[in-house]
Amino acid sequence: MGNKSIHFRSRAFISCITLALVASLQIVAFIAQFLSHQSSLHQAVDNVQKRIGLDSAFLDVGNKTLNTPVNQFAISQYLGRLNDTLKQEGYPVLVERIQGVTLDSEDFRSYPNVITVNFVNAEQEINVNLRSKSASSFLTFNWSGFIISLFIAPLFFVSNRTRKRRDAIEEIAPASPKLVINLKDKTISNGIDEKAVTLQNKPLCFYTALVRYCIDNPLEPLPPHKDVPQELITLANKCFGRLIELGHTKRKRPDFNANLDKTLSEIRAALDEVFSAYNVEKEAYYPPRAQGEGSRSKQHSYALPPIKEEDIEIIGN
Repeated sequence: MGNKSIHFRSRAFISCITLALVASLQIVAFIAQFLSHQSSLHQAVDNVQKRIGLDSAFLDVGNKTLNTPVNQFAISQYLGRLNDTLKQEGYPVLVERIQGVTLDSEDFRSYPNVITVNFVNAEQEINVNLRSKSASSFLTFNWSGFIISLFIAPLFFVSNRTRKRRDAIEEIAPASPKLVINLKDKTISNGIDEKAVTLQNKPLCFYTALVRYCIDNPLEPLPPHKDVPQELITLANKCFGRLIELGHTKRKRPDFNANLDKTLSEIRAALDEVFSAYNVEKEAYYPPRAQGEGSRSKQHSYALPPIKEEDIEIIGN
């Protein structure tokens, strides 16, 4: 149990890392909000400038060339209408002055920043003063960043001692043996050591087929007093054909129904030798022996215990 214990960092470290994460994500959020405000402000100023430029053709803004004065009343009325529209559409700016005419009735306290814009329209220079909201008015506490930081923070709570111990356990843990059937050299082994036992063609093919059959048909009984199922015979013949392809034999296919006891005995003997140091693991691949009176007992089955594809390895199949 001691190997599985988890070591947490100190409370001071946990508090500091949590605060640091919260602060970091809030700073990122503030930067994003500030950049968004600047982009919106720039777009708003451009739109207002274009609007005034288009409307100036109908406004009496005066003309220095013609020596005509500015119509202050008309400009003041225009400023009122324009600012009402800007407020309704949520613009971060208002227009304070056009050609020196100021809208005294407007409260600009929420718009502390002054932006001066000068542009020429129809050979007439127009001076405009805009007022914008401060960037701080758009900076708000980001709850999403706060929640994310609370989810991330626990990843830093576990001490390196836990990780190192876990890595050490994984390195020390021995590999588990499993059945390896090598059709290329007609052997079976356990995948751990170099111990391998050579089998004759018939028991090798029958055992390979038996393993395949039991994977595909778990818990299917195989009583020795009955004929070998046709599906199992087909798998064994297929394996024998593979041995022919590999150049191991040119003989006629054996009768896998004949001398079943002898075939199973040879298989068990090979497994006993291969898994001599792994008796527990051997049981997963071992055709059960008959219990009671003789191997032909009707209650007996030589089917393997339930195994999976990942429990075996067949080379040269």
